Amino acid sequence: MIRNPKGVYIIAIVSKNRIAFVIAALMFAASAGAIVARPTKKLSEDLPTISLEAMIPKQFGDWRDEPSRVIEVVNPETQAFLDKVYTEILTRTYVNSGGYRIMLSLAYGSDQRGSLQAHKPELCYPAQGFRMEKDEPGRLITPFGDIPVRRLFAHLGARHEPVTYWFAVGGYAIEGPRGTQKRIVDLRYFLTGRIPDGLLFRVSSIDSDPAQAHQMQDQFTNQLLQVVSPADRKRLSGLGGS
Repeated sequence: MIRNPKGVYIIAIVSKNRIAFVIAALMFAASAGAIVARPTKKLSEDLPTISLEAMIPKQFGDWRDEPSRVIEVVNPETQAFLDKVYTEILTRTYVNSGGYRIMLSLAYGSDQRGSLQAHKPELCYPAQGFRMEKDEPGRLITPFGDIPVRRLFAHLGARHEPVTYWFAVGGYAIEGPRGTQKRIVDLRYFLTGRIPDGLLFRVSSIDSDPAQAHQMQDQFTNQLLQVVSPADRKRLSGLGGS
């Protein structure tokens, strides 16, 4: 190769042309596949109808629903908008034997081509005047697998609110409605011609200690996932895909 630099040059040109040809072929195949597999059917049509009210027990583990305790859940969208975007919405406040309270907020939609972005908690809180002190990725460890989550810490006056949330899109857990995870799930369903559903799972507490709050939120979520049916667990957690 060193003794024949012209030969090297010729081989390099051939290699580059071959790579260019492969890339062009893949792009053409992807374009053709996109036309054939344009999403036309909702994934939710092949799944049992979801009812968050029936799915989520009012008492489990060390937690029980406390309907008499009303804590405002941060949400800047109007009810009319939420009803248009989501098929099911559930908000409850739970308390344990030690008096610690967790606010649970679930929102499910049968067509999640972008509408999940309207309900990003890191946008909801500042829209209500909260200051965001922390916004970082995390992992919720469960007996069924690890869930990629988003950990937030927001405060407004005397209200300090740590938050843990994730999205389950088409049965796959992602920490947010944007980024590589979301694009991979979107592509997976786009190429099969199906429209994925989506669920936002959010827990929060009024607590000035975010480390303690996130620990309690993880405990709450784990106990909840252990008592629901395997099918419901899959749709709530996004562990396993659809």
